Amino acid sequence: MATTGRPVLPGTAGTSEIWGSGEYRNYVRDMMTSFGAEYNRRRELENALEQPVVETHGAPLQVELCGLYALDNAQQHHTAQYELVLDPKPTPVLRRGLPFFCAARFHRQFDPARDAIKLVFAFGPKPAVTKGTRVILPVTDKKELTSDKNKWDVRIHHQDGNDITFQVQIPASAQVGIWKCIVRTHPVGQREPVNVFKCEDDIYVLFNPWCEEDGVYLEDEQLRQEHVLNETGKVWIGSYRQPKGHRWVFGQFDDVVLPATMFLLELSKLNHADRGSPVQMARAISAMINSLDEDGLIEGNWGGKYEDGIAPHAWTGSVAILEKFLKEGGRPVKYGQCWVFSAVVVTVCRALGIPCRSVTNYVSAHDTNSSLTVDKYFDRLGEEIQGGPDGDCFDSCWNFHVWNELWMARPDLPLGYGGWQIIDATPQEASDAVYRCGPASLEAVRRGEVGFSYDTPFVFAEVNADVCHFKEDESSEWGFSRLSINQYHVGRKIVTKRHDKDDDDGDSDMEDITDKYKNPEGSQAERLAVFNAVRGIERAQQYYSFPKKGKEDVHFDLVEIEKIAFGQNFSVTVHIQNKASSLRTISVLLSASTVFYTGNTAHRLKRANGEFVVQPNQRETLRITVSANEYLDKLVDKSLIKIYAIASVKETNQTWSEEDDFPLQKPKLNIQIRGTPQVGQVCQAVFSFQNPLNIALTDCSFSVEGPGLQRPKIVKHRDVKPGELVTFTEHFRPKKEGPRKILGAFNSKQITEIEGATTVNTRPQ
Repeated sequence: MATTGRPVLPGTAGTSEIWGSGEYRNYVRDMMTSFGAEYNRRRELENALEQPVVETHGAPLQVELCGLYALDNAQQHHTAQYELVLDPKPTPVLRRGLPFFCAARFHRQFDPARDAIKLVFAFGPKPAVTKGTRVILPVTDKKELTSDKNKWDVRIHHQDGNDITFQVQIPASAQVGIWKCIVRTHPVGQREPVNVFKCEDDIYVLFNPWCEEDGVYLEDEQLRQEHVLNETGKVWIGSYRQPKGHRWVFGQFDDVVLPATMFLLELSKLNHADRGSPVQMARAISAMINSLDEDGLIEGNWGGKYEDGIAPHAWTGSVAILEKFLKEGGRPVKYGQCWVFSAVVVTVCRALGIPCRSVTNYVSAHDTNSSLTVDKYFDRLGEEIQGGPDGDCFDSCWNFHVWNELWMARPDLPLGYGGWQIIDATPQEASDAVYRCGPASLEAVRRGEVGFSYDTPFVFAEVNADVCHFKEDESSEWGFSRLSINQYHVGRKIVTKRHDKDDDDGDSDMEDITDKYKNPEGSQAERLAVFNAVRGIERAQQYYSFPKKGKEDVHFDLVEIEKIAFGQNFSVTVHIQNKASSLRTISVLLSASTVFYTGNTAHRLKRANGEFVVQPNQRETLRITVSANEYLDKLVDKSLIKIYAIASVKETNQTWSEEDDFPLQKPKLNIQIRGTPQVGQVCQAVFSFQNPLNIALTDCSFSVEGPGLQRPKIVKHRDVKPGELVTFTEHFRPKKEGPRKILGAFNSKQITEIEGATTVNTRPQ
């Protein structure tokens, strides 16, 4: 995956010595040790109050203690929901572009004629004034803070005896992450003696989508509520005709999320000085969520074998993943697939203050050779040839693929290319030698401007590539002839969750944003965007000189399968109409297979082929039926079925091919809340569904999770009888009031991802 913008390489000149130094390794080790200690303390003392420790130091003007007003500042900074702030020992979580209050108690009253006070803020292992990671703020008698939102500043807000309350402004461009505060005092006009007081608390500084000067500013408050503050949502899976919202707990305010995110940023090796740039932070997030290159958060697995970890479909939210990562010392968590990567990106971005949403592209191309086509090869019998004729073509069409959009300005691009930016944390292709993708401007993708950073050609192909089928042909000089371009076009539907609706019972909260990525399929504007992109990619140009179609007087139609319930039979049907005035001899192959959602075949279910004659102006219907017994033990993740139809006409050499896919429909997990939920009081949730199969379900478990209600939990369950109505009761004690979501999922060896969600309205204590 090539980029044309300024590359960001780990270890650029002047910084490589930092990453390899013992000082940096100590910094990261100490960070992880601190996170671990804090995590254990919070778990052990979750229901107890801890008294702050007061330290005293001797110096000219001695600081006895420092207070950072974490709870008070959180209201103005839109951070009052973070559990770190609500902890008995609150941690400050602030947003840049806003002032905050802090205080110091001295051993005597401050005298500006004889005492000099400086507040020092430091970021990273080697803070430097020249890089903006070390800031020294002399305290003066000024009455107002500077009006320049891009500058640090401090003033005395109030003085009461030995206590001074300061107001500090964080610039809208400040680095995002953990800052440390130091209070330095010395006599006026002298450098010595000096007193240095280090505030114990970490200060988390986040992006600020409420601040116009911040690069992630989002004007619409409804959008901010959804894309920054909403703790739950949906990641869309299924197929383009049957999109299914997979409920997910993002849990960005949980106490493990920010610490884990800070550690992951260190693994990304993004220069500390660059951590104020939304663009560079987005690029780092794309890399650090997957485990390749830098031993990031989640290890991907698309092979269907998960015995040494947790299956991707078993996760119900991000918190359990980040918690496991912290508890196990930063080892990658097993396992994830694209929707898991995307959901965790939402968690991390929203935790950092970057507006973010999950986006699903149905029929998503993985173009491995920058041709803007997805090429599939079939032998004489119609079997797909994996790797193509030379074993080096591994283009694929994923039934769906999930990535993310982040909202930000793009000062590195021409005007008009800011707004939603695409990043993809699923490791598919390397970009600047690292498995990451984006941020690519959504507007650039729509226009086919593949020259703009970052990785725009790859994203453009994901939604615009043409699918080409090639069939073995002895008469061809190179052994294959191309069938007509497939109607199973790429980027069939692109969706996200609506910001103004939340549907627990169905999927009416889906928003179709296909038109934001591309013009209507086949329209002049859509073709112009494709050819605009082709002009920028030399290799693609040979694929877009298509020969003119020959005589085509036979019409073929592969019947799309709408909905098949799990455990029911289905049929693959092709309608054929001979529109010619003479007979036509037709060869047809039909096949059905179970597939992984990446499009790779898992098991062949059934195939049928033959040759027959269709009389002039006549119609024929071909059909193969697949029974439940033929597919139940061959299903893999997402229970997807792929069907192919390939045909040729002997008299005219007309060729035709088409493919389709569909998921089997599973029952819904019903959730009933018993009693009136109240903070601190035990209540019940009853989960139920009916086994749709006439066989027993084994290796059963329920997953339960709800932010502010129930931490992530997996409970083993007994075997389920054929056709049985299953019920499971979970007790939980709400910690937060107001409307909260609770999610449940049932998994077994025979059927997975039976899911449900409901809203729990919790009364205050």
